[in-house]
Amino acid sequence: MIDVREITIEQAQDGIKTGRFSAKELAEAFLDRIATWDKNGPRINSTMALSTTALQEAAALDSYLEETGKFKGKLHGIPVLVKDQADTKGMVTTYGSAVAKNNVPDEDAFVVARLKEEGAVVLGKTALAEWASVWFSVNSANNDEFTKNPYNLDHDSGASSGGSAAAVAANFTILAVGEDTGGSIRVPSSFCNIVGLRPTPGLISRTGFCPLIKVQDTPGPMARTVTDCALMLDCMVGFDPKDDFTGVAATAAALGLPKGGSYGAFLADGRQKIKGAKIGVIKQSFGSESDPYCNAVNEVISAAIDKLKSAGTTFVSIDFDEFEYHINYPLTYLQRSRSDINSFLATKPHLPQDIADILPETSDKPYLKFTCAMAHGPKDPKEDPTYVDRILRRDELKRRIDCLIASLGLDVLTLPDVRVPPPRFEDAMSGRFIKDGCEDFPTNTFLASVIRHPAISVPAGFTKDGLPVGIEFVGLEYQEQSLLELAYGVECIVQARALPPGLM
Repeated sequence: MIDVREITIEQAQDGIKTGRFSAKELAEAFLDRIATWDKNGPRINSTMALSTTALQEAAALDSYLEETGKFKGKLHGIPVLVKDQADTKGMVTTYGSAVAKNNVPDEDAFVVARLKEEGAVVLGKTALAEWASVWFSVNSANNDEFTKNPYNLDHDSGASSGGSAAAVAANFTILAVGEDTGGSIRVPSSFCNIVGLRPTPGLISRTGFCPLIKVQDTPGPMARTVTDCALMLDCMVGFDPKDDFTGVAATAAALGLPKGGSYGAFLADGRQKIKGAKIGVIKQSFGSESDPYCNAVNEVISAAIDKLKSAGTTFVSIDFDEFEYHINYPLTYLQRSRSDINSFLATKPHLPQDIADILPETSDKPYLKFTCAMAHGPKDPKEDPTYVDRILRRDELKRRIDCLIASLGLDVLTLPDVRVPPPRFEDAMSGRFIKDGCEDFPTNTFLASVIRHPAISVPAGFTKDGLPVGIEFVGLEYQEQSLLELAYGVECIVQARALPPGLM
């Protein structure tokens, strides 16, 4: 039996190339691990539909290698799981809703097709939040069963890409596709001790993804290492005429990005780059020291920063008045998500055509309060009198952040992804994150989302009771390569990735 724990792209492809195992045997090993730990035993519940053709596809890759003497593509034989927000040909794809339990797309999302073209073996789909809009990884298509955090089975895996994060962390796959609108790659990456990148929206096509806020939505790579994250990004980016936002990808290509032809071309330079970096720390992004949950995160982030300081990194403390207001007010979920989701439903005539007909106006589940309100927002976002002002404030915030980074000569901004560790499942029902009748989840990820900048989460360490904490870097547009290099430096110095102790 192949030991797939913590195996990387390079190690897997070396094993295939040298004949120690085949692509089919590698896929079998991961599917066996899913059967043992995800569907049985502790039942992490990170996966939903599993492919019935993955082994056949892997065997075809083995035949290709034998016949041609070369790999089909950059991800030849590499197992991938796909967030159930993306259409995947021949597999039930639910978008996190019971209404789509029988929805089987007849073509792949653009990103899924790209990964397959590069030789990836899609093992199946990962669990997500209801309509990708809840901070807990639970949905009605999965019978309201939470995805467990591999580091503590009583805690949640986080946000809407929680299934992808838990699966990567627990070694059910080498790579996973996530999607990030307000933090849905970075929050679960932080909670599950993995690397997750939110690229500049439009660098990766959203064709075939159910949207949430089209101007903020972006798929992205999730992996255990920065190197694997970078190599996966190489295979996801690109212009797609069906998604006009991917003019961003065309612009990046015209600018000669990524340098060296790969986002991983200069990762090794990150060891020195992080030592000479100047990084802004937003003071208001840290929770109160008097709150034991926030204090636990603050201790981990501070310890990681101290390690980097000792290596030579310069940190600049930044005061950002009314930080929460500035990153929350420009959000437009309640104004435009209904319209954006409905535009996608219009391409699925066998499904209801209005999300307001799917979700009630109110729910007895506190974690669905915001989603229900979103589903019953205006059919046209311009009907909301605050919509234009929110957009203007969004653009103002972007200019402010751009000028802040430039005027201080910063490489990036940094902050905890979330001010608290992974919550318990009961917190979803207790109303812990409801304040004055409104959702109040203590995330910092909205900053990059609102201004539509790239950001990366990399493991920073563990709280005293063993819960993972991630540190986030926010860069300027098109700065993915630099973010990955800095994250690689953090990975080398902080060395916070660890296999979940109960899943050895």
